[in-house]
Amino acid sequence: MTHHHDGGTHLSSEAPDADPAQFWDGVYLEKAKKWSGHPNPQLIAEATGLAPGTALDLGCGEGADAIWLAQHGWTVTAVDVSAVALERAATHAVEAGLQDRIAWQQRDFASWHPEENFDLVSSQFLHSPLVPWPDFLVSAASAVASGGTLLVVGHHPEGLTPWSGHKEMKDKFFTPEDLVATLTNGPGTWRINVADSRERVVTGPEGQQTATIDSVLRATRSH
Repeated sequence: MTHHHDGGTHLSSEAPDADPAQFWDGVYLEKAKKWSGHPNPQLIAEATGLAPGTALDLGCGEGADAIWLAQHGWTVTAVDVSAVALERAATHAVEAGLQDRIAWQQRDFASWHPEENFDLVSSQFLHSPLVPWPDFLVSAASAVASGGTLLVVGHHPEGLTPWSGHKEMKDKFFTPEDLVATLTNGPGTWRINVADSRERVVTGPEGQQTATIDSVLRATRSH
């Protein structure tokens, strides 16, 4: 799934019936290193104050978020549909000496739903032309243990970068209000801790800088 750190996410609106693994392997094979290698800033902002436990990283990409969580005491299950991304992520974990704290799993989110419960479920920029975001959110929410945290971060439809090429795909993105409405109408009972639109400056493919907007939801499951 799409996972990014610099506002340079690329999605294709074509081939919605494509095999997800092949689709995302192709995305990753375009470059030897697709993302920056740095954890997402909203993950750092929201997870730093949490007591570490078990974490599920949905759409882990090349592994920067999972590695950051492992470095901060979490036991991580990191899931992505792309074998190419997971191979890179596992290599980075070994380089960091954290391979024993992270379990990498290849799963197709169109058909897979987590069977375990976790203290933290994190979905960072998990946008896909193949699966609607509300389905991701319901699946992610169902995997949060009682007393656990759901953290969802993604592109705000009004804050897309000029180079993203996604203006015609705004239904793939969400506002914090969208997230709250879908979450509260789904499984579980929730306390909304954070529902923010956060602007930050990102650098484009040619070095240009612009502002983008992140939609951020952090919620605690009551039961």
